[in-house]
Amino acid sequence: MHDSRLPPFTKALLHPRYLFNWLGLGLLWLLVTLLPWRAQMALGRGLGRLSMKILTSRVRVARRNLELALPELDESERERTLKANFESVGCAIFETGMAWFWPHWRMRAITRMEGTEHVDAAVAKGQGMLLLSAHFLTLELNARQFGLYRPGVGVYRPNTNPVLEYAQVQGRCRSNKYLVDRLDIKGMLKALRQGDALWYAPDHDYGRHASVFVPFFAVDTAATITGTATLARVKKTVTLPCFTLREKDGYRLLIQAPIADFPVGDDVQDAITSNRVIEAAIRLAPEQYMWLHRRFKTTPEGVPYRY
Repeated sequence: MHDSRLPPFTKALLHPRYLFNWLGLGLLWLLVTLLPWRAQMALGRGLGRLSMKILTSRVRVARRNLELALPELDESERERTLKANFESVGCAIFETGMAWFWPHWRMRAITRMEGTEHVDAAVAKGQGMLLLSAHFLTLELNARQFGLYRPGVGVYRPNTNPVLEYAQVQGRCRSNKYLVDRLDIKGMLKALRQGDALWYAPDHDYGRHASVFVPFFAVDTAATITGTATLARVKKTVTLPCFTLREKDGYRLLIQAPIADFPVGDDVQDAITSNRVIEAAIRLAPEQYMWLHRRFKTTPEGVPYRY
């Protein structure tokens, strides 16, 4: 579903400086269009294993995150999870192409939807839907697949490269309405007040501003933004956890029941609640989560830097 807010194609995008961007996008389009899904996943896993030899600093970050978050795993289990995680990183390249370029019929063929009755109930009551999601490596598919059932609004970080910005907005709006800059709080509130579904992933470490230190996995003081509860307080808004999990034969779009007693009006308790929901989803497929970023980089006073 296209929206008038989609960026126009301009001649400036054809400047020679963007040649390699267009070549990369063209190659991705070609691969995801011509290759069967299983072949794409096999190539993705291979690329992921190769990336471990190149992205050594990211390997160190992911390994450290697994040590911090999942200390119950022994070293061999962590290394297996780490390897599977980077294989998933490679698959995510192709999944981005699928989300941006595949037609609806092909996307539906590999998507199993679970929990759509919660969407129907919210629509029947005239409620806005805050889709509480997370940075799974399948995140590009998550919003695309939800939009196949009911087009919504995405929260995102604009790309500074105009060609990549054009491609991601066009791709992400393939089955959704429009995107809102992650700094545009008024735009998010407006979408919810209008009864839209708003995709929102608050699981990154965004620093101290508007954050509280609460448990996330085994880390007792993980900086967690309070924006989830702020959005959930919009009148007639329901918070639905929403995730996409990669399975053997495709993907499961998991839409969970509304979070009970949320928000309660206490920033700390509400952040604990949202973290618990996200953590439970990640534990379903920990190797599919984006462990590559420094999730626990911000620390309280007196706590040493974790990386």
